Amino acid sequence: MSHDSRTAPRICPLCEATCGLTLTIEGTTVTGARGDRDDIFSRGFICPKGASFGGLDADPDRLRVPLVRGDDGELREAAWGEAFDLIAARMPDLVKAHGPQAVGVVLGNPNVHTMAGFLYPPLLLGALRTRNVFTASTLDQMPKHVSSGLLFGDAHAIPVPDLDRTDHLLLIGANPLESNGSLCTAPDFPGRLKALRRRGGTLTVIDPRRTRTARLADRHVAIRPGADALLLAALAHTLIDEKLADPGPLAEHLEGLDELAAALADFTPDAVAAACDVDAATITAIARELAAAPTAAVYGRIGSCTVEHGTLASWLVDVLNILTGNLDRPGGALFPLSATARAPRAAEPGTRHPAPGKGFALGRWSSRVSGHPEAKGELPIAALAEEIDTPGEDRIRALVVIAANPVLSAPDGDRLDAALADGLDFMVSVDPYLNETSRRADVVLPPPPPSQSAHFDFAFNNFAVHNQVRYTRSAVPLEDGRMDESEIHARLILAVSGMHGAPPSAVDDLAVGTALTRAGAPKELAAGLTGESGPERRLDLLLRLGPYGLTLQRLLAHPHGIDLGPLQPRLPEVLRTRSGRIELLPEPIAADLPRLRRALGDRPAPLVLVGRRHLRSNNSWMHNVGSLTGGSNVCTLQIHPDDAARLGLADGDTARIESSGGGIEAPAEITDTVRSGVVSLPHGWGHSRPGTRMSVAAAHPGANVNQLLDGTLLDPLSGTAVLNAIPVSVTPAH
Repeated sequence: MSHDSRTAPRICPLCEATCGLTLTIEGTTVTGARGDRDDIFSRGFICPKGASFGGLDADPDRLRVPLVRGDDGELREAAWGEAFDLIAARMPDLVKAHGPQAVGVVLGNPNVHTMAGFLYPPLLLGALRTRNVFTASTLDQMPKHVSSGLLFGDAHAIPVPDLDRTDHLLLIGANPLESNGSLCTAPDFPGRLKALRRRGGTLTVIDPRRTRTARLADRHVAIRPGADALLLAALAHTLIDEKLADPGPLAEHLEGLDELAAALADFTPDAVAAACDVDAATITAIARELAAAPTAAVYGRIGSCTVEHGTLASWLVDVLNILTGNLDRPGGALFPLSATARAPRAAEPGTRHPAPGKGFALGRWSSRVSGHPEAKGELPIAALAEEIDTPGEDRIRALVVIAANPVLSAPDGDRLDAALADGLDFMVSVDPYLNETSRRADVVLPPPPPSQSAHFDFAFNNFAVHNQVRYTRSAVPLEDGRMDESEIHARLILAVSGMHGAPPSAVDDLAVGTALTRAGAPKELAAGLTGESGPERRLDLLLRLGPYGLTLQRLLAHPHGIDLGPLQPRLPEVLRTRSGRIELLPEPIAADLPRLRRALGDRPAPLVLVGRRHLRSNNSWMHNVGSLTGGSNVCTLQIHPDDAARLGLADGDTARIESSGGGIEAPAEITDTVRSGVVSLPHGWGHSRPGTRMSVAAAHPGANVNQLLDGTLLDPLSGTAVLNAIPVSVTPAH
């Protein structure tokens, strides 16, 4: 390092693993990033995304000042005051004229990777009073939220595999060696899986592709895409039928075990084998291995979520953990307890059980056009375009898009792009880039790069495989002309709510007061909060109200984090169902099972499409980092040699892929890592639209796989777009 170099700790915000980094800084520029060996959670692990921190941070294509659309229709640079003045002049009047449902809000994946993106959107939704809320969850994990809500009464009560203590791990639709884990926060997921093998444990991977994770497994089952729920149902049936089910201490917390057995009676291994393309003997063997393992955990992710029966598959993952007695058990699947979680509820007098909760409800309202039921307060993002371009009362006329790029990430981007261009009266984007979606905005508000922002993982600590807490302040000062992300959000809330001109601190003061009221805590506690900013004061409050009684000052005294111990059993405290028990066969699940039974007789399509993850990418928002391009991070159509020969495709040929939503072209990559009858394209590509300012991404645009989808095929319980097991035709391009 040069004489003016220094180092600073930073939690990586680029995926769900939340690894600790040590940044090398010269002046105000991040010149290097390595794993923080003193980090109490990641212990020095780093992946290529984390190593590229400096390149992303200093990307010259990042916007530095707001953009506003002038009278000539073009976006131009503007002062911060002018940008918020325009929002304040347009949005309240639009709501007054057309009502709150005339506004839609879209929240993207990066929101949960920043403090501001977690703390402020709920306040924005409260100010706007709109039910038209769309997030990346209905392209990803909403089935898990819904199944958890129905089973446990809390959509956020998601058990995670106890990776460091389990004897047997079954992964379905998950590729953590590429994704670094999802809804399972685990730095060095590869190392943890290798440690499982070293201690004599077993790894089973169910995936239509022979992924890097599958190559590490003791058993890889190349299932037919989309058949996840059928296979899981057969595993559960086998456990019950062969009297291998043993919930153990869970039994006193269960409701509906007998009803579950009857509901799964038709899903025998012989009945599902043809639909799954997995022989009955293999299914039976997997079930017996799960039952025989001293401890075991079943974990399913995006491949099993973004299919026609995604919620049923997510439900069955936990059913298997319950039937084997591995839910809420060390070495099984446990509920993390983060430092900012609600403090555990006390038991009712004379009992060991807290009071029953309010439960979880679906369909409290529906979308205007297609009548899609809400899930967890959200509508399917696949329905966004029709909510804008279909005439009628409560049509969406204004949109606030925060850290989202649905033109690439949602089905039928062409229709959505046209709706954004022609169907809106006003649009605001909070985004560091002028991308395929934000280019349609009337105002673009760019947050600063991550080195200039503090970081705390509110969301991902709720899914961590080890209880811990870490916080890092900004590594370099806020650059002149920049605005802190939390101030951007606060001023946006004030502008849309008719309070333009009030200090941003008013938003944080309101949030603190509301949190104290909900917790039943004395108002005087607010005066004792510490911190240099509104977000830090709010973090201090949440730590104080949390289960460990921590404070911001204590956290600042431990820059590499505080170890809060391994995951512990939390039942029955975690349950918030109306019965106060785990409701094994909730009514919405039971009502959807006939649809799964009908799938037993479905004839498989000759060729279906699945997605894939890239280690050096995270959906669409990291394609502008030069150091991450190339290598395996390319947009190719992976196709089995037998299928390629049948279709007349050679390696590198341009293939034409067509489905219900349209057609795209991509280079063919001939590989036996995909099973025959399956082709694979990665998600988040298609950077070829004019008017963006992402030079690296535009030089390697790739094809937008979501343009193959028309948005009509959804998992009915969660509203999640079906992105996998899509029937396609493939031909050589001419």
